Amino acid sequence: MDAILPVLLFVAVAAAVSVGLVVVAEAIGPRRSGAVKEMPYESGMDPVHDTRRRFDVRFHLVAITFLVFDVELLFLYPWAVASRSTAGVDAAVAEGLVSSRGLVFAGAMAFTALVVVGFAYDWRKGVFRWR
Repeated sequence: MDAILPVLLFVAVAAAVSVGLVVVAEAIGPRRSGAVKEMPYESGMDPVHDTRRRFDVRFHLVAITFLVFDVELLFLYPWAVASRSTAGVDAAVAEGLVSSRGLVFAGAMAFTALVVVGFAYDWRKGVFRWR
């Protein structure tokens, strides 16, 4: 019971603070409403067109390009941290999981080269050019 008491206390305080903030905001918050506040708003654009209109394909291309480079960073950051520490890649080589540090580096560089090829393709197709 002594081990779970701090967790229960933390949950109780978090719930009390959450409920307290909502109650205080309702009690002392302004209640002015108007036509502008009642109007829907999304993604920084006023809703002046039909909600089912199509987005330009460039929007989707930029979003996909962002995801590609974001995923690249997600894969390369742990590799960079592991290659700097002595317990990372060196430990994997010592345990026989990888034959050498050079193989790990070559794999990371091959991955980076593929992403650079994707970047060049996007550039060539004009994804980054806004008209």
